Amino acid sequence: MSFGSVQSDVAPCRYFAGMRCYSAAAVALVLLCGCRPGVRADSPTSAKTPGKESTVLVASDWPVFRGNVAATGVAQGKVTDNPQFLWKYTVPTGSFDATPVVANGVAYIGDMDGTVYAIDLLTHEKKWTFDNGEDKAGFNTAAAVKDDLLYIGDMDGNFFCLDAKTGDKKWTAKAEAEINSAANFHAGNVLFGSQDATLYCLDAKSGEEKWKHQIGDQIRCSPTVIEDRCFLAGCDGKLHVINLANGEEAGDVEIGAPTGATPAAAGSRIYFGTEGATFFCIDWKQLKEIWHWTDKVRSASIRSSAALTPEIVVFGGQDKMVHAFKPDSGDPLWHFQTKGRVDSSPVIVGGRVYVGSADGRVYGLELKSGQKVWEYEAGGHFLAGLAVASGRMLIASDDGFVYCFGEK
Repeated sequence: MSFGSVQSDVAPCRYFAGMRCYSAAAVALVLLCGCRPGVRADSPTSAKTPGKESTVLVASDWPVFRGNVAATGVAQGKVTDNPQFLWKYTVPTGSFDATPVVANGVAYIGDMDGTVYAIDLLTHEKKWTFDNGEDKAGFNTAAAVKDDLLYIGDMDGNFFCLDAKTGDKKWTAKAEAEINSAANFHAGNVLFGSQDATLYCLDAKSGEEKWKHQIGDQIRCSPTVIEDRCFLAGCDGKLHVINLANGEEAGDVEIGAPTGATPAAAGSRIYFGTEGATFFCIDWKQLKEIWHWTDKVRSASIRSSAALTPEIVVFGGQDKMVHAFKPDSGDPLWHFQTKGRVDSSPVIVGGRVYVGSADGRVYGLELKSGQKVWEYEAGGHFLAGLAVASGRMLIASDDGFVYCFGEK
């Protein structure tokens, strides 16, 4: 079966004229309509891998949305070959669209009802909560943690800096529209984008504005950082390269469609997908496309952010597939079929990749072959990605649960 094509020149992307970039609420609504409700379970179904299991509880953090400032989605340390259900944190009538982050043994996540939770990674006890005011606008993006400070934006455009140990508010900044962008860091500054089409750069300690940069349409991706450059895949159909020293545009590349996917970066290469069902590899130094792949079979949007190593780039699609390609050439390596849309961003851990699906399952796939070696059926829908820290994997569902897996 053909799953699309890799091309070296830019072809026009097909999408509805005048389409607006999706909102998290719209995504959740689409997923809730027509999807079979899953059966929630407290123990995983798994295909066990023969042989000795990996070592666990290697100390590591997952402090930002994709694990590091380059947004590669690659975990440091290991998890067991047969992750077991350890615990779940429940928010009655709650809903999570965001990916958890982990720092110093604490998991942090905001929910769609406007509360940020700090949860002990080992005991799953609540350490503190933060409510963002009377209106309680929801949080549909990941938090970010650095130097014992936590940063997160809400759907009313408020950007909060909290004490990561206590949840006390340090300062607040204000954008002119919803914030779907998780924060990132560079040289003592914190960066985030907004639907007001603006990238903000603030002093991480004080919240003082250093500079801001506006593009042609909404920013829904998280800013990716390499060297002294920031990368934005925008709803204006361009990849933007921003000079972090002054906030000026260093160049852009046409990508033919809007996107909210966060680019993964390594060296001079940037990788991301679009609403136009196309996945790009772009050289940001030359401002030149290296290759692209288009889903010509289903023409399904790509909202999953890619996981990237020197040997493989992996991402999900609304075609219900997980796709893997060679990063240098774009040659296909494998495709894996799930039973629901894959907006969840995959995470690479050792020789495996883990990803959630709207079918209410979390899948563990062999990285080289794409063969399923582990599965957990939870119910609900997984819109966001996993976080991996200290030998444990965390993922949150839209029906109000944070799940933790590892070795008992």
